[in-house]
Formats: sequence, C-alpha cells, structure tokens
Amino acid sequence: MNTFSDIFKKSFLDGFSGSDITTARILVTLTVTCLIALYIFIVYYVAAKKNYYSKTFNISLALIAVITASIILAMQSNLVISLGMVGALSIVRFRTAIKDPMDLIFLFWSISTGIICGAEMYKIAIISSLIITIGLFVLELTPAGKASVLLIVNAKGISDEPEIKAVVSKYAKRNKVKSRNVSKDSLDMIWDIKTNKEQELLKELMELEGVFGASLMAHDGEITI
Repeated sequence: MNTFSDIFKKSFLDGFSGSDITTARILVTLTVTCLIALYIFIVYYVAAKKNYYSKTFNISLALIAVITASIILAMQSNLVISLGMVGALSIVRFRTAIKDPMDLIFLFWSISTGIICGAEMYKIAIISSLIITIGLFVLELTPAGKASVLLIVNAKGISDEPEIKAVVSKYAKRNKVKSRNVSKDSLDMIWDIKTNKEQELLKELMELEGVFGASLMAHDGEITI
C-alpha cells in the first residue's frame, strides 16, 4: 500500500520527466505568437510618434513575444528546465533607457503575449490585443490640456521685478519662478506659466520701461537649472 510520502515522491519525480510537447504543438504555438507579434509590430509603427519611433525597438517587441513563448514551452516540458530558467532569468538586468512611457505598454504587451501564447491560451491573447489596440487609439483621441511654457524675461534690475510679476499674474494665473539671475545692471528671470494669451503677455511686458527682452519657450515638463 502506497503511503502519502510515496505518492508525493512519485508525483514530484514525475514533474522531472518531459511532458508531451509535440512538434505540431510547438509549431502552432509559435505560429500564433508570430502573427500576434506582427500585429504588435504594425500597431507600434502606426501609434508611435515619429520623434520617438525606433525600428530596432519595434523589431525587438516582435521577437520578445516569440522568445517568451519559447521559454514558456520549454518550462512546461520539464521541471528541471523550468527551475533552471527561473534562476537564470532572475540574474538578468536590463538597463536600456525607455525614451517614451508608451514604450513600456508595448513592452509588457509583447511579454504578456509570449506568456499567454506559451500557455496555449490563444483566445485570451487575441482578445486582449484587440482591447489594448482599441483603448490605445481611443485614449489617444482625448484632448490634452494647455501645456506649460517657459517665459524668459530680461530687465534692467531687481527693481523691475514687481511690475513684471504684476503683468505675468494678470495673464497667467498659474505661474512660478524657476530661475532668478541678478547682477548690478540686469535681471534675468525664467517663469513656468500656463496662459492662452501669449501675444498679449509679451506685448505688455515689452511696454514696461525696465524690460528689454521677453520670450516664450515650450518645454517637455522637465526643467534643470
């Protein structure tokens, strides 16, 4: 009579033997993965902004899905291989900088596609890919708020700052001084403002007696002084 210990040992040792990973199963899994990976490639090509589009990154997205699916298939075939891969992958570190946060979505999309297809849950991979695509393009159509701009003002001295501040506050309720550089005969200020009346603001600033220069500059939200 088999004891609980014998049954546990038998079931544990059975995990070390290879499962039924046939050639047909491998071909079907990798074919479906390649088709979805190609779909991700096309969506990224269409959705990515031209300034941030990277062909090599796009190719990597497609190949990552196939590689991940292959790893999942191998992990299913044998317990020893799965434990070895977990240990090997745990020491891998990726230090490539992501230029656009949107790239993270496509990266996780590619990896999850490989995992899901490797587990032979093709319907989940296809349906989730369609939902992600719809959500991506629908959210892209939502209007964005007015972006902040940098206002650079050059004046004769620190005594001109109150007048400059009054004009800036008049046209930009949201304003913040980012930099103030003062010398004996000049004052250079940088403001982070949000306004819809840029021309009126510049015109009134230039009418001030102490101001001899004013300009607006767009920025990406990161300012280093």
